[in-house]
Amino acid sequence: MKKFCFILCIIISACNSSGDKRISIGFLDLLQDETLAQAKRGFFLALKDSGFDDKNLNIIYRNAQNDQPSLLLACDYLVSQKVSLIATNPTLSTITAVQKTKDIPIFMMVSPRPDIARLTDEKGNAPKNLFGTYETLDYIDTSVMLIQTILPNAKKLGTIFNQSEPQSMDALKEIEKQCAALGLELEKLPVNNSNETQIVVAALLNKDIDAFFALPDNTVFSSMEVIVKSCDGAHVPVFTSEEGLVKRGAMAAFGADMEQWGYQSGAQAAHYLHTKSTEDLKPEIVKVRRRVYNKAKADMYHLNFDSTFTAVQF
Repeated sequence: MKKFCFILCIIISACNSSGDKRISIGFLDLLQDETLAQAKRGFFLALKDSGFDDKNLNIIYRNAQNDQPSLLLACDYLVSQKVSLIATNPTLSTITAVQKTKDIPIFMMVSPRPDIARLTDEKGNAPKNLFGTYETLDYIDTSVMLIQTILPNAKKLGTIFNQSEPQSMDALKEIEKQCAALGLELEKLPVNNSNETQIVVAALLNKDIDAFFALPDNTVFSSMEVIVKSCDGAHVPVFTSEEGLVKRGAMAAFGADMEQWGYQSGAQAAHYLHTKSTEDLKPEIVKVRRRVYNKAKADMYHLNFDSTFTAVQF
């Protein structure tokens, strides 16, 4: 029996010594979406540029497919695996991770400033384990102003919003304020999920809108192609504050470069993995914003853009 136990100990020790020595990290995605995928791509590119790849990282990736219960379960799983950090993309993933763990560092992307996401305490402090890169809503004003520059005769805008998303409601308030300042009429309709998008957009188009504005909204992200197809069919251009949506068919935007947004968060995560410390880290505003336009769509609508805009591929 002693001999058997000794051999068993040797086997266990050998298994442990030859086990996976890589660092485990989690990535929590809300849905499969090309816009969000650009941020994810930037995050892992930053890690790679800092010396972290499949050789020294065990990446546990979970995508909730835009399902809230699945998102909760996915986050619970990452926490149970005792990952070294959790990357979150976008807002709802960040909120869920903050609610699920107070110890594991969270590196957010495609998320608003913590106070806008209702993640600060009564003193205005963000969670101590929340890092990464955020955006404010200030850039939406500039995005709306672009419409009058490009379509000087536009009088009426249309948009859809999800009442259950705080970020969507906050963005709606910003666009309402800016439209009022610019003398633009705004037609707005609620949408609960992507299955309703086509019908709701059709209702907006029946109100003779001159342009459609795509808000930073997960329902919009998941059904952008449906929105673009409907609007193009009615010869109504789509504008947005999200660069990633221009690549998916919108006319133009002023907003964050999605890949750079993810890269900025990934650089923070890499710093943490190297130093094992969050002392020098804090949530920071996205650094790279730019004016972009969709050349193919501009040609379709016979619109011209000056050199302050960068063309992106459709």
